[in-house]
Amino acid sequence: MSEQPREDVPSRKKYFYPIIDTLRDYLIEYDREVKLPVQYSDLLRFNLHTPLLNKDGTDTLWQTVYYDQSEMRELFPSLTYIYALLHTDGDIAVMEHLSVARIDYCTFGNSRPFRIRIINKLNDNYDHFYIKTADASRVYGLELEHILSPNRIIYLSNGNTLIEEHIPGLPGDVFIDHRLQTSKFNQIRICKEFVKFNERCFARLLGDMRSYNFVVDITPDIEGNQYRIRAIDFDQQSYEGRRKFYLPHFFKENNVLVNLGMKYINETTMRQYQEEERSLISHRARTAALRLNKLLDVMRAEEISPKEKVLSLAADLGAHHNSPAFKHCHNMGQILTEHLSIILSRTKLI
Repeated sequence: MSEQPREDVPSRKKYFYPIIDTLRDYLIEYDREVKLPVQYSDLLRFNLHTPLLNKDGTDTLWQTVYYDQSEMRELFPSLTYIYALLHTDGDIAVMEHLSVARIDYCTFGNSRPFRIRIINKLNDNYDHFYIKTADASRVYGLELEHILSPNRIIYLSNGNTLIEEHIPGLPGDVFIDHRLQTSKFNQIRICKEFVKFNERCFARLLGDMRSYNFVVDITPDIEGNQYRIRAIDFDQQSYEGRRKFYLPHFFKENNVLVNLGMKYINETTMRQYQEEERSLISHRARTAALRLNKLLDVMRAEEISPKEKVLSLAADLGAHHNSPAFKHCHNMGQILTEHLSIILSRTKLI
């Protein structure tokens, strides 16, 4: 992270790529593909929407949507069943005290997601899940997060519909604005986690991790807090053609974290944290080698980025790694395979 941070933005709105048969077979094998009672298109039948405001009255850019009574009678029980599928393998015994409290729709995201709020009528506790249009890039991103990161991911697929669990945490931009004024000890831990998050994103080529596309999970510890940065947007998995797009410290939205790191972390310590994270990624890759190799096999047979971006990233990573291997890469799956191989081969195994 020693290079000067700068703005790096996507060149255009991302293309959608369908889930091909081989990827569908992979999802079936690993219990991601299930028959759903509701498809994404069913949720588009709302007849009214109103802006969703936060506690201080600011527009959240989400719309709360409403349906006819006949639609609600059919839709809402199906949504509580999907929640049960996510969390209890479809055990309907837990559904009696659950109901749909609200449905929100986001029009500015690539996947135009619906956010479903499920409430427990016995204690008013609530949880969320998301229904999105299935995109192959996002599926690869979710799977790589599940395999190579310290976080397990729950999601389901059916046809053109993708169901995702809610990932808890404080939105990164909110965290930067309101939670950085803490002890020096906590700030150092925040810097350490940002370095490790930066390394995770680059290793698996997850792009566009500016502050509003990740959350920060804060865990009180014996002394101070522990921090875990978690990606929540996987649309830009192996899509853009610039190496820096896969390094969160190059986005201006993350400059505050970068500057904090420059204040507290020297080059030697940063290299230590990077090596620690690469070692953990290597360990996870070896533990799940069969699953990872099957995923990469499917990914190498599919186009998930325009050809010009593939050629650009291949040249950029070839120069970065000083390796001729990328000259033979014709899609993002091949690039990711070579990139991961080089990174893990240079890692001191734990």
